Amino acid sequence: MSDRLGIGFIGSGFNARFHMQSMVGVRDADVRGVWSPNRRRARDAAAMATALEVGEARAYRSIHDMVADPAIDAIWLCGPNQARIENVTEVVEAVSSGHGRLKGIACEKPLGRNVREATEVLRMVKRARLNHGYLENQLFAPQISRGRELLWGRGAALTGRPYLARAAEEHSGPHAPWFWQGKLQGGGVLNDMMCHSALVVRHLLTEPGRSLATVKPVKVTGHIASLKWSQPVYAKRLAREMGKAVDYRRHPSEDFASMIIEFRTDDDQLVIGEATTSWSYVGAGLRLSAELLGPEYSMSWNTLDTGLKLFFSRQVQGNTGEDLVEKQNAEMGLMPVVANEAVAYGYEGENRHFVRAFLRGEKPSLTWDDGLEVVKLLMTAYQSAEQGKTIRYPGRMLDRYVPKVARGTWKP
Repeated sequence: MSDRLGIGFIGSGFNARFHMQSMVGVRDADVRGVWSPNRRRARDAAAMATALEVGEARAYRSIHDMVADPAIDAIWLCGPNQARIENVTEVVEAVSSGHGRLKGIACEKPLGRNVREATEVLRMVKRARLNHGYLENQLFAPQISRGRELLWGRGAALTGRPYLARAAEEHSGPHAPWFWQGKLQGGGVLNDMMCHSALVVRHLLTEPGRSLATVKPVKVTGHIASLKWSQPVYAKRLAREMGKAVDYRRHPSEDFASMIIEFRTDDDQLVIGEATTSWSYVGAGLRLSAELLGPEYSMSWNTLDTGLKLFFSRQVQGNTGEDLVEKQNAEMGLMPVVANEAVAYGYEGENRHFVRAFLRGEKPSLTWDDGLEVVKLLMTAYQSAEQGKTIRYPGRMLDRYVPKVARGTWKP
């Protein structure tokens, strides 16, 4: 096992910076590089990593140059969805031509905008014989990890396996314009955030130490809607804040999605996962929540049930920001504070896991194969929503399927 892992980031935005913040708690990795098509943002992100003392990072002129640098042992792929194929292609070409030697590549969600793209990037990394990990932070959130361990170790061991899991991710909408554009992002909130919640429910229903394959999806019921942002007043506001390319009067994406997954366990029991995601949630800020229920036990998790709350009267007025919680919606009143979001949301735990797996040359607990199956679940949910009925998993001809939202033809 090598002593340390030198990480290069593809992407310099909100998500990449969350990962960098979490590296403060990862003792055997250093952020060594950042590449972004925006050179200034790449330099800013590299400077942030250096200021956090998580590595002497520098901005690279190309992905190829970063992969070829001996200081870079692994790539964290955090760029926008529409650049996934292009980014992976450049990494693989650098490795395959002998210009770089990587211990691994980790990819943020989703693996691809649709099944065809996800299948293609998986094929490329396998051909290059790269160890690959699928980054899913919420599975590594401390409350999820500990609650699952306790309920399975105490409740399930004595009274039977859990049979119902619920998960939700809700906030007021994404930061960057491309998220709002179905053709770029690959869909709306279902494609953006259901990848988290769908995997969380399956993870909770899976016995610790056993494969996700022991809990197999068999039926999917999906529903999508545009509840808020296609209303004229909010569509106008969205165009003003995100630019004219985001036109929810003509080309809306869903801002609410729900999904019910029926699973069959390896001992032939029926268990259910319920997942909900929303860009139309109004509250203090981002809310992640989950529940797991069994015959004689239950657990619940809500990130806004924090141990720290602040109160600001009407007289306390200042700049807006997100210093209390991600996607913060207010600056006065009684406000919950998530003191360390990188830990609470699972970024620290996931990065510790993937760093150690790559250093040891081991297969991570989540790979791009798992990421591909998540995309298949999402696309089956879109098919269900479009057809208005429950769909057997996997849906039909998923390798050719592109949701109407991603084609720009969906009408709420």
